[in-house]
Amino acid sequence: MVPFAAAFVCPSIPVPDSAATTILVVEDEPTVCELAAETLLDAGYRVLTASDAKQAEAILASESVDMLFTDIDLARNTNGLALARRARMLCPDLPVVYTSGGRDGLSDRETVPGSVFVPKPYRPSQLVALTRDALSAALPHHA
Repeated sequence: MVPFAAAFVCPSIPVPDSAATTILVVEDEPTVCELAAETLLDAGYRVLTASDAKQAEAILASESVDMLFTDIDLARNTNGLALARRARMLCPDLPVVYTSGGRDGLSDRETVPGSVFVPKPYRPSQLVALTRDALSAALPHHA
C-alpha cells in the first residue's frame, strides 16, 4: 500500500438538532468524507467527522456517538480496524460499518463482532440503508 503523503481534514458539518442520532464518519479523502457526511446529514443524522483514527478517538472520548462509519486504511498510518476495536472498548455495543476502496471484504477475525463492510465506491442510498440497518440491529438506546 502506498503511504499517505498528507492528511486532510474534513470538518464536521454542523447540525441544529444535537439530539439526533450521531454518526462518526472517519475518512481521509476530503471529497469522500464530505459526500458521506452530507448523505447522512440529509438522512437526518447528526454527523461528526475525522480524517484519521487519532482524531476519531478524541471525538469518541468526548462525544456520544451512535455509530462508527470508518475507512480501513487511514492517514498518518492509522487504521479503521484498530480504531473500531478501541471504540468498542469505550462502547461495547457501538455499531460499526467499515469501508475500503482497496478490499473486497473482510474476514470475521479482522472485524469487531456484528460489524458490516461496504466496498467503495458505494451509493449514497447504500450508505443510508446500511446505517439504518446497523442502528436498528443495535441495542434500543441506539435506535
